[in-house]
Amino acid sequence: MTSLSAYIDDFARFITASPSSYHAAAEAARRLDEAGFEQRDEAEDWTSSTSAGRYYVVRDGAIVAWVQPAGAKPTTPFRILGSHTDSPGFKLKPKPTTGSYGWLQAGVEVYGGPLANSWLDRELELAGRLVTTDGVEYLVRTGPFLRIPQLAVHLDRTANESLTLDRQRHLNPVFGVGDLRQADLVGHLAALAGVAGADVAGYDIVTADTNPPARFGLNHELFAAGRMDNLSSVHAGLLALIQASGTDETINVLAAFDHEELGSQSRSGASGPMLDDILSRIGDDLGATVSERKRAYADSWCVSADAGHAVHPNYPERHDPANLPLAGRGPLLKINGNQRYATDAAGAALWARCSAAADVPYQEFVSNNVIPCGSTIGPLTATRLGIRTVDVGIPLLSMHSARELAHVNDPFALSAAIGAFFAGA
Repeated sequence: MTSLSAYIDDFARFITASPSSYHAAAEAARRLDEAGFEQRDEAEDWTSSTSAGRYYVVRDGAIVAWVQPAGAKPTTPFRILGSHTDSPGFKLKPKPTTGSYGWLQAGVEVYGGPLANSWLDRELELAGRLVTTDGVEYLVRTGPFLRIPQLAVHLDRTANESLTLDRQRHLNPVFGVGDLRQADLVGHLAALAGVAGADVAGYDIVTADTNPPARFGLNHELFAAGRMDNLSSVHAGLLALIQASGTDETINVLAAFDHEELGSQSRSGASGPMLDDILSRIGDDLGATVSERKRAYADSWCVSADAGHAVHPNYPERHDPANLPLAGRGPLLKINGNQRYATDAAGAALWARCSAAADVPYQEFVSNNVIPCGSTIGPLTATRLGIRTVDVGIPLLSMHSARELAHVNDPFALSAAIGAFFAGA
C-alpha cells in the first residue's frame, strides 16, 4: 500500500479481526486466499502438485506462507520473515465458571508476561477455539463480556503508591451476577459457535481488549491498539509477501509462529519443527538432496520481526543513554551482545540495504546494561536451522499492556523494508 493512512486503516482491521492467535492465523489465511494463495494440507503429498505457485499452511495458531517461483531450483535460498501471532494476557482454565458473593467470574491463568494492571477496568472478550469430541475446530469470540474490577481507592489507600496483584486472587474477571449453579461459561461459548456445550471436549480461549484501535494526538500520528506485539510484524510481513513482485532468485516465506510469549516450545512455536518441516518439504518438492538443502540454507536469510521499545519520556534512565530510539523515526534494528537478538554485523548490513531500498529510516536498539534484555524467535530460528538472522521491529510504548502505543510511520516503514527484503535487497 502506497498510502500510510490506507495501511494503518488496514492494520486496524487486521487487529480487530485477530483477538487470538487462532483468529490471526485464520484472518491471514483469508487474505492469502483472496490473493490467490493455495492452502496445503500437511497430511497430503505435495510432490504431486506443480511446484511453482503461492501456498500456505496453517498449524493451530500459526501460519507459514511462501511464494515458489517457476525458476526455483534445489539450491534456491529462502528469504524468511519470522513473527508471532500470540500476545500476553489471560487464558481460560478448566472448570472456568467460578464466583462468589453473587458475582459470576471466569477462572483464568496468566498467559506470558502481561502488564497486569493495564488489564484492569477494561471490557474484555473471550476468543479462541473450541474443539468438539469429533475433532472439529470452531473459532469463537464473545465481544465485550468480562471485566477485572480494581479495588476502589477508598478500600486501599495505598493503591496509588504501590499496587500488588495476586495472580490467583485478584485477576479473575467478572461476567455477571446470579446463581453459580445455573451459569455455564463453556456452554455460552459453545452456543456462540452453534454447538452443544456437552460436545466441547477442549478449548484454547484467551482474553482480548475490545476497545477498537484508534489514531489520535497531534496530526493523528499516534496509534493505540491491543496485540501490536506482535501483530504489527505479522501484518507487515503478510502485506509485503502478498504484494511482492517476486524473483526467481529466492523463495519468499512468511512464518508467523504461536507461543512466542511462552518461550516458543510447542509444535507451532519457533522452537518446534514447523518451519523446518515446511522448508524441507519445499526442498523435497524441488528434488533437493540433503547437501543441496544445506546449500540453500547457507545462502538464506531470516528477518525476525518483533516489537521493541521506544525511549519512554518519563523513564529515559531505563534506556541505553547513547541509543534512544524515538517513535516515528523508523523500525528498530535490535542488537544484543549476548545474542538475545540474532543481529550481527552482516545482518545489520542487510537491514541497511533493505531500508535504503525502501527509502525508510531505521534506528538501532540496545538495552541498558543493568536491565535484562528480552528475546525473540530470531536466535531460536538461527540455532535450529543455521540460517543467518537479523532482529528488527517497530518501537512501542506500553509493551505487553492490554493496549500498546506506536507512531503510525513505523509499521508502514516496516512493511516497506520487508518488501525490499523480499525483492532481494
